[in-house]
Amino acid sequence: MNKFIINSKFQSHKKLVFDAITHFNSQGRVFVKGQRNTIKLFDLEDITLSIKSFKKPNLINKIAYRYFRKSKARRSFEFASKLMEMQIGTPQPVAFFEKHDFIGLKESYYVCEHLENVFEFREIVQNEAFENRDFIIRKFTQFTFEMHEKGIEFLDHSPGNTLIRKNIDGGYSFFLVDLNRMKFHEAIDFQTRMKNLSKITHKKDMIEVMSNEYAKLSNGNETAIFETMWKLTADFQYRFHRKKRIKKKLKFWKK
Repeated sequence: MNKFIINSKFQSHKKLVFDAITHFNSQGRVFVKGQRNTIKLFDLEDITLSIKSFKKPNLINKIAYRYFRKSKARRSFEFASKLMEMQIGTPQPVAFFEKHDFIGLKESYYVCEHLENVFEFREIVQNEAFENRDFIIRKFTQFTFEMHEKGIEFLDHSPGNTLIRKNIDGGYSFFLVDLNRMKFHEAIDFQTRMKNLSKITHKKDMIEVMSNEYAKLSNGNETAIFETMWKLTADFQYRFHRKKRIKKKLKFWKK
């Protein structure tokens, strides 16, 4: 049994969206070809669809995603819909599709609107001469603070998962992507807020700016915010690089 759910705003395009998904392997333009997931672009009248094909699950996950957990595609669609309701930027969710066999989930796809003229926050991290860099960091911090105030914990809050668009008026809009890991709370405590920012950057000057802005927004102690954020960032960087070293050694011994 397959499952296809489409946003009511795109109901009139249901057949076109479904056809794009079913012809994913043979049609569309490759946008991202990753080790796990692939994203292709499909034109739909006046907009471009971004369709993400998730890696086929192993046997355990096939069963889990069928009977015990929501698939990544379904979570992405539902979380995007909820973010839109809460007025937090994300590409417009369009649909999700799950294909099952007699064991469990076989394939899954998430469809959303493709955003043009955007760049990743990663560019701000990598390019210290980026235009309006300090201003964008502060606006990004305001965006994150708004999420926290609304009880949103984006577990994959990393520099590659926020897209930024420069607006005609000189301002900036922010959009979350890769949404399948999120939590929604009544309120988020200080430690969780700071930990949520620990994957954004390893650069001290950026964390100083973020700490200063977050302190202004929260009426908090800037020193305490900086020291907590800096420690959690250092902890994350240690774990991240340790994991990379272990993977590298395992690859070496497998040769």
